Amino acid sequence: MSVTYAHAPGFVAGDRPKIVTSRFEFADSYTLERYLATDGYKGLRAALSRPANEIHDDVKNATVLGRGGAGFPAGTKWGLTPQQVWPRYLVVNGDESEPGTYKDRLLMERDPHQLIEGCLIASYAAGLSQCFLYIRGEMALAQERVATALNEAYAAGYIGKNILGSNFSIDIILHWGAGAYVVGEETALIESLEGNRGMPRLKPPFFPAANGLYGQPTIVNNVETLANLPWLMCNGVAAYTAVGTKTSPGTRMVAVSGHVKRPGVFEIINGTTTFRDLIFGEEFCGGIKDDNKLKAFVPGGGSAPWFTPDQLDLPFEASQVGPAGSMLGSGAVMVMDETTDIPAAALTLTHFYAHESCGKCTPCREGGTWLERILRRIVDGSGTDADLQQLLEVGAMICPGDFPHAANEKLGLKAVPFPYKMTTICFVGPSAFAPVHSALTLFRSEFEARVTKRVTIPVTAVGVSS
Repeated sequence: MSVTYAHAPGFVAGDRPKIVTSRFEFADSYTLERYLATDGYKGLRAALSRPANEIHDDVKNATVLGRGGAGFPAGTKWGLTPQQVWPRYLVVNGDESEPGTYKDRLLMERDPHQLIEGCLIASYAAGLSQCFLYIRGEMALAQERVATALNEAYAAGYIGKNILGSNFSIDIILHWGAGAYVVGEETALIESLEGNRGMPRLKPPFFPAANGLYGQPTIVNNVETLANLPWLMCNGVAAYTAVGTKTSPGTRMVAVSGHVKRPGVFEIINGTTTFRDLIFGEEFCGGIKDDNKLKAFVPGGGSAPWFTPDQLDLPFEASQVGPAGSMLGSGAVMVMDETTDIPAAALTLTHFYAHESCGKCTPCREGGTWLERILRRIVDGSGTDADLQQLLEVGAMICPGDFPHAANEKLGLKAVPFPYKMTTICFVGPSAFAPVHSALTLFRSEFEARVTKRVTIPVTAVGVSS
C-alpha cells in the first residue's frame, strides 16, 4: 500500500506544526543517530530536570487527549491511580487493528524512539515502575524497528538504571500480540499480557488504573498519545495549547482510505480541521477519485456510524462529532463515492467484527454472526423484506434503545451521542451493528431494491479498504 506522509520535517502549513510526524520523510528516521540529530531525547532530559509532579501537571494543563479512540485526557488518567500502591505499570496499546486505521503502525515503524521517549516521560511523571509495550502480531516491521530502537536506547543509557544520571530507573518490555482485534480493548490487552486468552474484563472491578496488570494499578496509553510528550516537554504547554482549540489542542494523525485521489496518513490541526478540508483539501487528499461524487464516509474507523456529505463541515472535535451521531474514534476516515455498493460495504465491515468476536458475551457472539448471515443473504439476492426488520431487531439485542446516529432524526428518533448503550462488556458487539444501522438508515432504498429484485451482485465492498 502506498502511504502519503504529510510534508517534510519542520514544514509548517499555516499554523500547522509537525508534532509527531516531523521525521517521517527522513529515510533513516527510525535510527538513534537521526533521532538525536533532530532533538531526540531532549524532552526526556528536560523532564528529568524537574519534579515529576510538575511534568504531570504540564500534561494535564496541556489537555493531551488520548488518541486511541475514547479521547480521555492522559494527565487525568494518570491521576486515577491510588496513592502509595506499588508496583504500578504503564501498558502501551500498540495493537492497532480497527479497519481503516494505520497511523500508530507508521509511528512505530518510522519513529520508534519518539514512542520510547514518550514512554519514559509518562513513566517518570506518573511514578510508574515498569513499561510494557504491546504491538499487534501482524506488524512485523514495527516490531523489528521498536526492538532495535529499544536495544539502541538501552545501550545509550536512555533506559535502565539511573537514566541520564538521575534517580529515575525503569525497564521497557516489548510484547508481541497474536493478532486479535479485541485485544485493542485495554482489559483484554492486559489479559493477553498476563498470558491468558484475550477477553475483556468487567468494569468494575477491573478499572486498570486501580486493578490492572497483575492486579496492580496500570495506565494504558495509546502510541500516538505518548508520541506527543517529547514535543510538549521541549516546547512547553503554551506552544502546545496554541495549536487547535481549547478542548482539543494539538494535532492528530488521521489515516484516510477509500475513494480519494491521495489516500494516506496526515497530521492535522485538532479541533479545527474539517472533514471537507481533509477529503477535498489540496494539501491532504485532493478530492474524490475520478472526480466522482461523495456518497458517504466513516469518520472514525470501521466501528463509527457513517456520515453523509451534509456533515462534511464538522471539525475534528469530539464535542461536535458526538452529538452529530458518530465519533472520531481511532483516527481513520474511509471514503465511499457514488459507485459504492452500500449493502456489500456494510457486509464487509460486519463480517470483520463478527469474525473478531472473542465469544465471551452472548449478544456479540451470536448477534454479530446473525447480522452477517442476514446481510450476506440480502447481498446475494436471496433476502426478504422481513430481513430488513430482522437486522434492526438483532441489532437492538446488542445496542438497546436508540442507536447513536444523526440520521435517526429523520425517522423521528432522538440521536444519542457516543458512547453506545450496549449489552456487551466491550465495543466489539456494537461495532458489528454500526455499519448495518448506518447503511440501512441512510440508504434503505438500496436494500429494498436488493430484496425485491432478487439481483445477485458479487460481494465486493468498494471504498472500505484498510
